[in-house]
Amino acid sequence: MEKFVQLDKTKLNHIPISEFADFIHQDYEGSKTEYLVKHIEKWILDNYDKTIHANDLMPTKKLMSDLLDISTGTVQNIYRTLEDKGLLYSKQCIGTMIADINNKNVKLRKSVSKKDYAIELIKTFIAKNKFKAGEQLPSARAISQYIGIPTNTTRVAIENLIIQGIIEKTDNKDLNWILKTNKFEISQNNSKSLISNIVADIKKYITLNMRIGDKMPTHAQLAKALKVSVKTIHDSLEILINEGVLLPKRGRYGTCVVKMPNDSKLQPQIETSIFAKSQITARYHYERIQDAIKNMIIEKYSLHSKLPSIMEMANLMDVSPNTIRKAFANLADEGYLTFTRGRYGGTFVKAMPKSPSTQPFEWVAVNPKYATYSDN
Repeated sequence: MEKFVQLDKTKLNHIPISEFADFIHQDYEGSKTEYLVKHIEKWILDNYDKTIHANDLMPTKKLMSDLLDISTGTVQNIYRTLEDKGLLYSKQCIGTMIADINNKNVKLRKSVSKKDYAIELIKTFIAKNKFKAGEQLPSARAISQYIGIPTNTTRVAIENLIIQGIIEKTDNKDLNWILKTNKFEISQNNSKSLISNIVADIKKYITLNMRIGDKMPTHAQLAKALKVSVKTIHDSLEILINEGVLLPKRGRYGTCVVKMPNDSKLQPQIETSIFAKSQITARYHYERIQDAIKNMIIEKYSLHSKLPSIMEMANLMDVSPNTIRKAFANLADEGYLTFTRGRYGGTFVKAMPKSPSTQPFEWVAVNPKYATYSDN
C-alpha cells in the first residue's frame, strides 16, 4: 500500500530566496527556462541532505519571479519541469517543496484541481458515447450526474473546453452547446483529484468500521481525521450520496450508510422502505420542489405561459426564494423553462413536462399491530 504524507505549512523549513541570487543576470545559453531548470536541478542535487532536505519549502513563484526578472509563468514552468524530474512536488495551499529523492515510495497526496479533473472526465464521456462534431451535448446537469462531479464544477469545465475549442456555445437556446471537434487527447495521467482520494478513504472507512444504518461522523470530524477542509468533505460525501452509498437526513439524524461501497444493490432499511422510498427520501428539498413545479405546470399552465415570480412561487409553496431559484434553474437546464428580461419578462414554459405515472397509493408508516383490512 502506498504511503502518503500529510504536511503542515507552519512547520516546514522555508528555503531563503537568497539561495538563488547566483542565478541573477547570467548569460543564458539557450532559453531562460532551460538554463534555470539545469542550474536549479544541479543546485538541488548538490545540496540535498546538506543544506536542504525533503519537504523544505521553495520560494514562492512571485519571489522567484522578482529575483530572476522573469514572469511567474516561467517560474511555474520551471517548477513543473523539476516536478517531472522527481526533484520537486507541490500541494495546493502549501506550495512547492523539495521531493524525497531517496525514497520513491513516499508520495504526496496531491490535489489535481476539480476543474481539470472534470475536464478529463467530460472528454472521456464524449469519447465513450461517440459524439460526433456538430452534435448537441447534454445539459451540464445531466453530464454532472453522469461523471459524478458537482454541477457548478462541470459548468466551469465546459467553459474551459469552449476556450480550448472542443465545445461550442450556440445562440440557439434549445441547443445550449454542441461538440465542435472530437479530435482531442485525454490525459493518461492516473493521478486522482484530492476529492477522489478522499472518497476512496471514506469508502474504506465505511467498509471497515460501519454497517447499514450507521450514522456517519460529522463533516468536522472527518475533516480533522483526513486533514482536509470541511468543503472537501462536503464534496466527497455528495459524490457518495449520488452513488447511493449514503443517505442525508435532517436534524440530529445526520447522514447514514444505506449501501456498502462494494455492494451493487441498495439495502432496504426501515427508514428508507417503510416511511418512504429511499429514492424520494434521499433527494434534496429543491429536487422535490422541482417535481411539484412540474406537476403545477402540467395541471395549471400551457406552453409559453408565464409562471409566477420567484417570490410569488416561494410564498405559494412556503419555501425560501433560493429553493425556487435553484429549482427554476434546473428546470431551465432540462429545457422546461426559459427566462426573459425587461418589462414583459419573466419565467415562461418552454416545453411541457411529461405526466408522471399515477401511483395507486403512497407508502405510509403503519404498525402492523394496528393495521386493519377491508374489502372496500
